[in-house]
Amino acid sequence: MAHVRLFRHYIHLPYVILGLIDFLVLAFALALAVFFRYFGDLSFFLDNLNFMLPSAIVFSAINLLVMVALGVHQSRLEEGMSGMMLRTIMALIISIPLCGFAYLLAQDLFWYIGASGVLTTASVFGVFLLGIARALFFAIVGKESFKRKVLVLGAGFRARQIHEDLRTPFNRKGFILTGFVPLPSAPVEISEEYLLNIRGTLHQHIIKHPVDEIVVAVDDRRNGLPMEDLLECKMEGVKIVDGASFYERESRKVALEMVTPGWLVFSDGFTVSSVFGFGKRSMDILAAITLLLVGLPLMVLTAIAIKIEDGLKAPVFYSQERVGLNGSVFKVYKFRSMTTDAEKNGAVWASRNDARVTRVGEFIRKVRIDELPQIFNVLNGTMAFVGPRPERPVFVEQLSEKIPFYSERHRVKPGLTGWAQLCFAYADNEEDTREKLRYDLYYIKNQSLLLDILIIIQTVEVVLFKKGSR
Repeated sequence: MAHVRLFRHYIHLPYVILGLIDFLVLAFALALAVFFRYFGDLSFFLDNLNFMLPSAIVFSAINLLVMVALGVHQSRLEEGMSGMMLRTIMALIISIPLCGFAYLLAQDLFWYIGASGVLTTASVFGVFLLGIARALFFAIVGKESFKRKVLVLGAGFRARQIHEDLRTPFNRKGFILTGFVPLPSAPVEISEEYLLNIRGTLHQHIIKHPVDEIVVAVDDRRNGLPMEDLLECKMEGVKIVDGASFYERESRKVALEMVTPGWLVFSDGFTVSSVFGFGKRSMDILAAITLLLVGLPLMVLTAIAIKIEDGLKAPVFYSQERVGLNGSVFKVYKFRSMTTDAEKNGAVWASRNDARVTRVGEFIRKVRIDELPQIFNVLNGTMAFVGPRPERPVFVEQLSEKIPFYSERHRVKPGLTGWAQLCFAYADNEEDTREKLRYDLYYIKNQSLLLDILIIIQTVEVVLFKKGSR
């Protein structure tokens, strides 16, 4: 199986394994640094290993957390091995003072972290050992040993959407597509080269050509499905999955064109307990206060910069009406990044190289400083730290009429950051908004404290590498 599901969020199995390997390699790197610094005698070192373990665990955990925040593992897909290792070096450098802080909190427990020269030596060992371990790991993964063989039943619109959206190297990480099986009398929208000419039944085909999963991507089930055949396949141990659910799992978004109200009703997800609500609100407050304390100097400098550029009488902040939980309207606060008369002719979409954006505004938008005043929206409860980005009422009204299920994004509080912000660039038109809704629905359907924590951690990558900023 190429995915594991933790608290309803799909995580690609090879990267879970790679994370565990990184953790063990980093622990070994610290142990190696301690061995050369203080011991030299292997038997003596092994006898005292239990005293070093807490330091090794903390060293590994902090470095792994920073690597997740910098998107180290995912960068392998877009930037290659060299880009991945550059981010790893950056993560190890950032982790050194964090490990030092952990030592200050518990000097007796993490003694070896604070020992002279051990941290830097362990970090250097870590870079080389991680490079070797990852090269070996990706050599194995490159042989597709973690991927499932998938056959798609259907060759119409739904099958074509799966084929087009998930066939790219970036998306098709967890499966090998063996082909599409068209249903009799059903329209075919898949190229002939990808169609399977099955002689006999589907069950007979998979006996000769085994697959791990059959994806049912049929446009109209009223024409009938080969249920007996599918049952025989399931009895052989082949997993049968609906096309919309398969698409959601592989792309981490919901396929708007493939889902129906019935699918939303009967699929898992969309369940929120009171414990989750309390935990989410507590995390919102903690994260907002932390960000406020860290970001306060930046906020003061931003206010000064806006005043210097536009004059002492120019407003530093601006507020807009946005649509929040259950369609309620609230005021959202931001640092002003546009000219004071930016919307004298009414509300319009922000665009690339927008002439209304000031010089200070252009910078604070790129590094997301303009969003910092929304911390107060989180503290007063009108927003959460993680959730769909809030939109203006005039746009909500327009988009709700054109995009199916758009109003469902108001089932949760809007957020300062969100799943769509991590996965997709800035939306400045209707089609981009439709794409972002796919990610928002995935978040709403699968929300959990784990997913919120992952989003908060990976938001650091968005800020540092300007991913999705406009």
